[in-house]
Amino acid sequence: MMELKLAAPEQVAAVYERDLKPSFPPAELKPLANIQAMCREGCYRLWCLFDGEEIAGECFLWLGRPGWALLDYLCVAESRRNGGAGARMLSELRRVERDTVILVESEAPVHAPDPALAARRLSFYARNGLRNAGYDADVFGVHYNMLYLWREALGDGELMEENRFIYQNRFPREKYERYVRIPRDPAAEPFLQVPWNED
Repeated sequence: MMELKLAAPEQVAAVYERDLKPSFPPAELKPLANIQAMCREGCYRLWCLFDGEEIAGECFLWLGRPGWALLDYLCVAESRRNGGAGARMLSELRRVERDTVILVESEAPVHAPDPALAARRLSFYARNGLRNAGYDADVFGVHYNMLYLWREALGDGELMEENRFIYQNRFPREKYERYVRIPRDPAAEPFLQVPWNED
């Protein structure tokens, strides 16, 4: 039986190398050292979907104020794709984080390198009960459609405020203003894509 459990510190690097690194472009991928530091600081939580001793996939949560988080990454091991592991993780995440509103960034098809893949991701989230937020975001040059996982509809103002807080709490003001737009101006071109960094 598959079960979502928190990863041990030594498992973070293993799933990062096996699943995240091959699956995400540099502009969307935090360096491993940053993820490990955020885990130690208590502002990041890594849930792994275990099938016995094997990890079938991961949910990386970036924590905001109490009751709020950003689903930073949802990743399924290559050998487990198209077998329902992604849907199972979202279902289990609802259970284990029942008191947390989970914000989700999904690359907007209009500016994605692979628009068909971006559209499939949005369809996956819709099938699994995520709601559309009424705004988009631009983070490190990636245009995201914003969604959220919660049992009832929430106002865009509240969603944007908590979304901004997650980034503003991590970055100095000048960096936030340079690389993050929440909400994104629909008429604007995305920022130039740069790798995620905290320098």
